[in-house]
Amino acid sequence: MRVGLIGIGTVGGGTYKILTENSEEIFKKTGKKIEITMVADTNLSLAKNIVKAPVTITDDATKLIQSNEVDIVIELIGGVGISRTFVQQALENKKHVVTANKALIAMHGEELVKLAKKNNVILAYEASVAGGIPIIKAVREGLAANKIEWIAGIVNGTTNYILSEMKENNLSFNVALKQAQELGFAEADPTFDIEGIDAAHKITILASLAFGIPINFDAAYIEGITQLTQKDITYAEELGYRIKLLAITKLVSDGVELRVHPTLIPEKRLVANVNGPMNAVLVKGNMVGPTLYYGAGAGAEATASAVVADIIDITRGSTFNIPTLGFVDEYISAKKILPIEEVKSEFYLRLSMSNKAGLLAKITNIFAKNDVSIDAMVHKEISDESKDPDIFLITSKIEERKINEIIQEIESLPDNKEKIIKIRVEELN
Repeated sequence: MRVGLIGIGTVGGGTYKILTENSEEIFKKTGKKIEITMVADTNLSLAKNIVKAPVTITDDATKLIQSNEVDIVIELIGGVGISRTFVQQALENKKHVVTANKALIAMHGEELVKLAKKNNVILAYEASVAGGIPIIKAVREGLAANKIEWIAGIVNGTTNYILSEMKENNLSFNVALKQAQELGFAEADPTFDIEGIDAAHKITILASLAFGIPINFDAAYIEGITQLTQKDITYAEELGYRIKLLAITKLVSDGVELRVHPTLIPEKRLVANVNGPMNAVLVKGNMVGPTLYYGAGAGAEATASAVVADIIDITRGSTFNIPTLGFVDEYISAKKILPIEEVKSEFYLRLSMSNKAGLLAKITNIFAKNDVSIDAMVHKEISDESKDPDIFLITSKIEERKINEIIQEIESLPDNKEKIIKIRVEELN
């Protein structure tokens, strides 16, 4: 099986390394020799430094795609511009395609899947979600006997590293971000990570696989971690919770939830204890119950491991009868993606109020008349630094629209000093 590699950067270099160093192991598992015959990259000097074998190196990806010496095209340049064109060209030239490009699949997966089917070739994308964790295969194949009820995951290593450092070392967000950049866990422009967009790409793909719905990235609710403070991380701990950027999709009676946002998770949950740049995905099936998948969500060799796994599957011929999106085409149907205002959650709220007699009674009365209970509440002690200490609490489950009305009513009290901080809570039972 002859492989053409477009992009010899971090993941491309890792893919080349695995296919060369593990070639004997791979042959034992496929019965076929898999070799890289062509590499395309605009940085020819970089490609020549990495590729030592007698491989054709070019800066023209179209030449690689059209070559009779290539059976599988590996797209590892990222983005949704020229990469989309290359993938389309490869499928139209009846080449199998393997990609790690989550944005491409999340935004254009439907059309690419149809194009692959039309040309009787495979579009494989295991590496697009959670790096080296085989979560696509787990949801699509390993849990195929189940009706998936929900998926919740830490699927962005950059934000998980930042939140871990804020908790463990009492760092501010900006200091933790700078540290992540210095260590190579965050890009120079970290917007896609810290604003939750990268995680939303990934949970959009998983939602389609889990529930048999079209890929619909535009419907996802996305909220990043830039507004989180050290204070809320500390208060969450006092209540027995950890804060993580969680990507969540749930099948509910009136549709599908599809959301990414900071979330309080009980500290006793395994996923709450996933720290540093690691990823973890929790999948709840109606028969198997909750299953947890943990590992490196990024990095050269971890992501390349998933890329090569797809190459191996194609070489074995084992993916031809597996629906690309998990469901037979005729059973993929649209469901309502709930706007965040209709989603029900428990909520952590932090209030900054003037410390006056009867204050707590005013607050609890507002909740009571709206038929919402308070599961936990802490009123911090008065100190020399603060004569008006914080109040923080966790509510019972309530529709987001309703909690927003309650917050507005509390903020209208003359004793209120600042905008109320709101973070969603997931028990993950």
